[in-house]
Amino acid sequence: MAEQKDKNWEKQTIEKIAIESLSQQKSSKRWSIFFKLITLIYLGWILFFVLVSSNNSTIATGDFTALIRLNGEIGSDSEISATNVKISLKEVYENPGTKGLILAINSPGGSPVQSGIINNEILRYKALNPQIPVYAVVEDVCASGGYYIAVAADKIFVDKASIVGSIGVIMNGFGFDKAIESLGIERRLITSGDNKAILDPFLPEDPIQKDFVQELLNEVHNQFIDVVKKGRGSKLIVNQDTFSGLFWSGESAIRLGLADNFGDIDSVAREIVKHEKIIDFTTQSSFADRFAKKLGSSIGSSLRVDRFKNYLKNIELK
Repeated sequence: MAEQKDKNWEKQTIEKIAIESLSQQKSSKRWSIFFKLITLIYLGWILFFVLVSSNNSTIATGDFTALIRLNGEIGSDSEISATNVKISLKEVYENPGTKGLILAINSPGGSPVQSGIINNEILRYKALNPQIPVYAVVEDVCASGGYYIAVAADKIFVDKASIVGSIGVIMNGFGFDKAIESLGIERRLITSGDNKAILDPFLPEDPIQKDFVQELLNEVHNQFIDVVKKGRGSKLIVNQDTFSGLFWSGESAIRLGLADNFGDIDSVAREIVKHEKIIDFTTQSSFADRFAKKLGSSIGSSLRVDRFKNYLKNIELK
């Protein structure tokens, strides 16, 4: 009898263990399915976001005032790039409802190359479509490269407190030659070409090379000045400070001929273009584009073989 009880106890224990094991497996399976579902939903959301953000096309009907926003620094890798602005301009001028274009500028400047390309593209479209006026509306800042773009417009409108001007070129860096010398660090550099190490921050500054770079900056500055004179024409009042790199308030800018009048996006659309309806054609980089650029920049910085690109990026209209 006792032996029979022992067998029943063993059997019941084994059954309980088996049932608990099955229960745990079912619970684990349910949690596994749950987490897989969450992961799938998350990936689906990311894919949807990428697809939606990649679609920059603007659908517009009827007559309207087109708007392109230029916010931030100007550069090939920034939101204000020649590539992005070209896409926006193409959409604006291909739409039959466009009755005027407003460039809403809020930029401290940036690449002279990108600024020049954008300026030329605006002028090209203006020549092909003279019936569509182009107005630049300055928000907080329209300086240097931002102003380089603005002068392509037919008129420039500002707020009385806007910052306008800074018509100059800058290239900056640091010299660490004395610092590494004091630390007992030896700079080992091998080049082929007398000027290949030009502007190397770990070597003493060479006066001849400095003069060469200064001539380069002067040349870019003169190009900037020519663009401003051509864009503003007889309205520009030139004095010794105009092209010195100084900047002025919007109120002073009007007095100096750097701008035409006061106005914001809505007032210019309503009173100047005569079409209150505003359609935004600003092209923005998609999530995928931004991720790819960031990844490319990270890889490029770790594998960079020529630092000269860094020095070229330091030449800015600011």
